[in-house]
Amino acid sequence: MQSLSWHWSSFNDLGVDRLYDALSLRCRVFILEQGPYLDPDGLDRHSDHLLGYSPSGQLHAYLRVVAPGFKYVEPSIGRVITAADIRGQGLGRQLVAEGVRGCRQRWPGRAIRISAQSHLQAFYAEFGFVAVGSEYLEDDIPHLEMVCHDR
Repeated sequence: MQSLSWHWSSFNDLGVDRLYDALSLRCRVFILEQGPYLDPDGLDRHSDHLLGYSPSGQLHAYLRVVAPGFKYVEPSIGRVITAADIRGQGLGRQLVAEGVRGCRQRWPGRAIRISAQSHLQAFYAEFGFVAVGSEYLEDDIPHLEMVCHDR
């Protein structure tokens, strides 16, 4: 399993290189792999960004945490991605675990909400997320809202 170096940044502290890396990876996964949709949704400025870099400096994993009150009442993990060439190595689990840890550190005692692709329900359940509500389509992909309460 590869080892990644994790970097948390607010939007203002990302810098142009990390912002470019994040948007490039998001474009490759969310637009080229999954189909067209508007990725820049106005929430990046209200988010903390978690970037996972390889020792060679390649961005392989990314997620953002939208601060409470901008998307949901709770902090919200989203835009969870790993690069196609490194999937299946457990880095997605490391990424989500670090994302949950960061939320717990920033907002102790608060639940965390996600809008998860439905086929990943069991994956997110490993971290304590429970589906709430009914399945819905987001960008023509079935999704579920899931909540994880502080344990």
